[in-house]
Amino acid sequence: MNTRSPYLENARLQALQPVLAWRSRALHALREWFRDEGFIEIETPVRIPTPALEQHIDAEPSGAGFLRTSPELHMKRLLAAGYSRIFQLGPCFRQGERGDRHNPEYTMLEWYRAQADYLNILDDTERLITHVAATPPPTGLPVPPVALPPAPWPRFTVEELFLKYAGWNPVENFEAGRFEHDLVTKIEPALPRDTPVFVIDYPAAAAALSRRKPGRETVAERFELYIAGLEVANAFSELTDAVEQRRRFEEWSRERLAAGRDVYPLDEAFLAALTAGMPPSGGIALGVDRLVMALLGIATLDNVIPFREII
Repeated sequence: MNTRSPYLENARLQALQPVLAWRSRALHALREWFRDEGFIEIETPVRIPTPALEQHIDAEPSGAGFLRTSPELHMKRLLAAGYSRIFQLGPCFRQGERGDRHNPEYTMLEWYRAQADYLNILDDTERLITHVAATPPPTGLPVPPVALPPAPWPRFTVEELFLKYAGWNPVENFEAGRFEHDLVTKIEPALPRDTPVFVIDYPAAAAALSRRKPGRETVAERFELYIAGLEVANAFSELTDAVEQRRRFEEWSRERLAAGRDVYPLDEAFLAALTAGMPPSGGIALGVDRLVMALLGIATLDNVIPFREII
């Protein structure tokens, strides 16, 4: 609940107007880029019977269902139905996440391409963000948008970063707790701040919904994008094997149960679509609020979102 006086709250919202004006222009630029690239903008349900099942993401209950943590599974069903280039901008929800870089409700951009992989999506990402970063600033913007260097931007594998800065190789000998700790405390602080950076080729044990690299089963075709040290996007060559996907869901269910977390039912409609056949595809989830923060050099979500209500 907001406890500011009405006068202070009104002053805060007035001061935020130039940032929200730039954000509005940036959203227009996003849609402009996708239109020019031949993508279809689609909408999928926000209130769903079962969320995407992942180990460390908790969904917000809503009646007999849940608020989506991502539109991913519905969008993949469209890929299986023959759609080739799709994108979606809209609200997503994660239970209990709040801080300078987290909010229980946030705006997500996701796009997917059939007959593509994570490197094709990486190329899309460079071109899209370069286009958005050129959005003209409105009058009164406190600071000009960040000047990004021209693409291509640096790419580092997880393996080389961990060997250099953490002294071990999680691709060959994965330890979940150690991996997450060292990623946050040793790897992310060492990434360049003067250019966007792609961290690519994750350990297969951290594959999430991505496929493994052909010829090297210990590596997942996954990347994350960092801008000024802030992680803004997560991308995959998508897993299309229904048997392997079910196995991963069941494994994560057991891990969530052992950890005392809610266990969600499997999305059988999604698994049926995979069984029917989904083409090789690449996809990405990009946090729009974080992208605005990164491109404007803003340190907290409070200064890019007008209302952060806690219910």
